[in-house]
Amino acid sequence: MTSVVLALYEGAMLFEAAAACEVFGVDRGLAEPWYDFRVCGTRQARLGGWLRVDTPHGLDALADADTVIVPACDDVGTAPPADLVDAVRAAHERGARLVSLCTGAFVLAAAGVLDGRRATTHWEHAAALAARHPRVQVDPDVLYIDEGSVLTSAGKAAGMDLCLHIVTLDHGAAVANALARRLVVPPHRAGGQAQFAAVPVAADARHALAGLLHWVDGRLHEPLTVPDLARRANMSTRTLTRRFTATTGVTPLRWLHTRRIHRARELLETTDDSVELIAARTGMGTAATLRRHFHRALGVPPDTYRRTFRTGGTARRNSVP
Repeated sequence: MTSVVLALYEGAMLFEAAAACEVFGVDRGLAEPWYDFRVCGTRQARLGGWLRVDTPHGLDALADADTVIVPACDDVGTAPPADLVDAVRAAHERGARLVSLCTGAFVLAAAGVLDGRRATTHWEHAAALAARHPRVQVDPDVLYIDEGSVLTSAGKAAGMDLCLHIVTLDHGAAVANALARRLVVPPHRAGGQAQFAAVPVAADARHALAGLLHWVDGRLHEPLTVPDLARRANMSTRTLTRRFTATTGVTPLRWLHTRRIHRARELLETTDDSVELIAARTGMGTAATLRRHFHRALGVPPDTYRRTFRTGGTARRNSVP
């Protein structure tokens, strides 16, 4: 899969296009051969409302590409260009690997490529994709989906995750991790990981629950419950649940669980602690419990996650809280 074509069009988004260019368009000497990367599309297409690009190739470049990448669009309410849809459909029928980043899934869906398949897009537009294309099995809760010849991703950073996943498929994990280090991005996030669209990772100090979230983050090793959080916030459990869900988009229990998984990831990446110790440090209790929830959230067991992330690297030991 050495020939990769990025298809630009009016309204394509700059971030996703740039991510594909950085991953596939720059030969850093990590593998031989690297990709034969081309940018094609409509002449003078405007990207993200900021600039126009003069693509060196037209859409006919899709005709002989091994992989076709379609970046996000800035307006999902507008039908994608008919010539792009036709070119994508023809590439699929010829056997090319098709990749959509974020709302680029709307282009693939318009071409009929996603019919009968699982696909994802940015969580904010997932309902619109499902309503407009009912034959597509839209999953709004994952980072990316690999259906073999068709791959789709959620928004922004998830597009980079999918690009690195493709490098892993083509060149192996060591090359993908080396590339990630060059780009200063996480080496790998499993596609089955939740988008966690409305879950705050770092509490915004301006909202009412900021103090509570900060307090919880410092006590994830403790066996906290929702009543514990309610007492800390000086609210009834019902009131806390209502306000918490309105503020974060998820229940307190799900948010707490998500934070425990996130902390476990950090410890697997940065320490030599055993899975048993990490389970204790994240409030999961036992290694078996951690393994079960970790695999459910990320699609891989903790030991595999640690090996993948730390390929070629070393860990440091953190102090036990």
